Amino acid sequence: MALTKTIIAERIQEKLHLSRTTTYEIMEEFLEIMKETIENGEDIMISGFGKFCVNNKKARKGRNPATNEEMTLPARKVVTFKCSGKLRDLINP
Repeated sequence: MALTKTIIAERIQEKLHLSRTTTYEIMEEFLEIMKETIENGEDIMISGFGKFCVNNKKARKGRNPATNEEMTLPARKVVTFKCSGKLRDLINP
């Protein structure tokens, strides 16, 4: 099962004894800051957790598997995540 925004907000609410509204507002604002940063092409590094990196992919040749038609896929930006050493040690004891 995936960890959803709702579950995260509920856990924060329980641990910090905040109102549900406040918890959701904080969480939404945090996510908006992350989105704006990534949209501007900047990386996000969260100490002890990991780094979200914006990488540029060049245009490349591809093909439509349904028709076998060759095409050029345009250049694009992708977001990757690299976990920190601490997080890696937690998941690989």
